[in-house]
Amino acid sequence: MKTVRNCYSLLAVIALLSLTALAQNSFTAQNKTVVSDFEKRVKGYNTLREDLEGKLPKIPKKATPEQIEFHKTALLKSVQAARVGARQGEIFTPAASELIRTIIKTDFKGRDRKELRKDVFETEAKGVTIKVNVAYPESKELVEMPPSLLLALPQLPKSVQYRFVGTYLILIDRENNVIVDYMTNALP
Repeated sequence: MKTVRNCYSLLAVIALLSLTALAQNSFTAQNKTVVSDFEKRVKGYNTLREDLEGKLPKIPKKATPEQIEFHKTALLKSVQAARVGARQGEIFTPAASELIRTIIKTDFKGRDRKELRKDVFETEAKGVTIKVNVAYPESKELVEMPPSLLLALPQLPKSVQYRFVGTYLILIDRENNVIVDYMTNALP
């Protein structure tokens, strides 16, 4: 029984990777250049983040909640200090923003678009300051991205994720909640 379950899990992973490859291969030559530049910029942030985290004391295997929180706060402060001059649009360049808006608009039409907008605007994100290099408040809700959209968008490293906040699309660091970059008018 365990072997059958492992087999199904492997097939699911292969199917997901195939869909990702198909989605990435559907870009035109010009769009591939934009996607490549976007992914390079995100990887640049990720490399900086990993370097900064590498300089912090390691979290013990049996860490207390206080030790975990201390590490998270130290990483946040290190990233913010290293990116003190970061501005909106350094990762979501105008070309990347235009392409991503097109992908979202193409993937979500009619009823799907209405449902996505409803989900986004029902979240408790009122009063959240959307600004690069600012921590997204943990007390505020984040909208999960639809899987089909994640497959269509440029791929991100595991430490960074896309999230909608109102009509904004933000890149947020999973561990320290810092807003890496954002784009406006992302939601059609």
